[in-house]
Amino acid sequence: MTPGTEATPRPALTATVTGLLSEIAGTGTDTVRGGYTRPVYSTAELDLREWFIGQATQRGLTVETDRNGAIWAWWDVPGGGRSNSLVTGSHLDSIPGGGAFDGPLGVASALVAVDILKARMDTPTRPLAVVVFPEEEGSRFGVACLGSRLLTGAIDPDKARNLRDPDGSTFADTAKANGIDPRFVGKDDKLLGQIGAFVELHVEQGRGLIDLDQPIAIASSILGHGRWRLSVHGQGNHAGTTLMADRHDPMVAAARMVTGIRDIARNQANARATVGRLQPVPGGTNVIASRVDFWLDVRHPDDAVTAALVENIHAQARLIAAEEGCRVDLREESLSPTVHFDPGLQKELQLALPQAPVLDTGAGHDAGVLAPFVPTAMIFVRNPSGVSHSPEEHVIDEDAETGAQTLADALHGLMA
Repeated sequence: MTPGTEATPRPALTATVTGLLSEIAGTGTDTVRGGYTRPVYSTAELDLREWFIGQATQRGLTVETDRNGAIWAWWDVPGGGRSNSLVTGSHLDSIPGGGAFDGPLGVASALVAVDILKARMDTPTRPLAVVVFPEEEGSRFGVACLGSRLLTGAIDPDKARNLRDPDGSTFADTAKANGIDPRFVGKDDKLLGQIGAFVELHVEQGRGLIDLDQPIAIASSILGHGRWRLSVHGQGNHAGTTLMADRHDPMVAAARMVTGIRDIARNQANARATVGRLQPVPGGTNVIASRVDFWLDVRHPDDAVTAALVENIHAQARLIAAEEGCRVDLREESLSPTVHFDPGLQKELQLALPQAPVLDTGAGHDAGVLAPFVPTAMIFVRNPSGVSHSPEEHVIDEDAETGAQTLADALHGLMA
């Protein structure tokens, strides 16, 4: 831990979730894609970190940054002990061209929940922290939930240090440039052992609450999911002088593989398979590519089915590559098994929130990474568009405030 900074306590604030989100609405806007682009340690994400630190210190919270770059804002009990702490929060980074609520809604709601709790009690009966995890989306270094994976030891520190962003910068160099000593990234048993429960509020990334006509839900589980990179190797050549019959074009092979992936997933109930990023090398308009890299996201409730889907996709890709005079390699970049949230904590949330339905989700979260190590739970807030990872993602003001109130009620109940 770096030394904490503690502000002089002030009277309870009366912030709203929508008010807090409006303060950052101009940060990281993407004029090309629409929405927001806030990769970890970018100017936009650093500005959001400073915004969060400012909000936390205004509330008299003690702010610390851990060895992996996560920011913790503590409301301590008298005496300062932090065992069996309640933790809430989310992330501030985004995918390229993401929506306004994925991540920041959970952070803003946590801050408002602190305001509500401070109005109810002078001091907490359990230590409470609001956390901002870095690189949750994995949009810069390719591994989702990197901050929580490092905290829990779910990723090897050497692998993390050597991750590279699209510009070739390593995670180690980028972390060092932003005040994090890369020698010490990795599992933090002391910090992890202080967490008694983690409750993450998040915008729902689907239509469950729309169809139920409810503003809030409690999460039951997260589908198992992973990311793989396929590299299709062919022969780079001139677009004008190379006859069609003489080509070994990895772009053609990759295109066939992408449609094949769709067909394989359609034939498996409850499967999702997505190719959302494709990168030709060298990438010229009048050049037959020498290599095409593309990234595969596969999800299913049964981890064995996920593994079988990826193997089927790889086998089909090898056949297609051979037919096009190419070859293909597949490499796993991250894999998260299906997560079932802590049943005891889920039951306590249901007691505090008796009207809330229980839903599963196909989206990954830091709460899912923490789940094997500490009791975790999630609260979802209705997204009336049903669309996420897109500028169309939305939360109406009333639901946003209901979410923060719900989170405060849940945390209050867990303090009893």
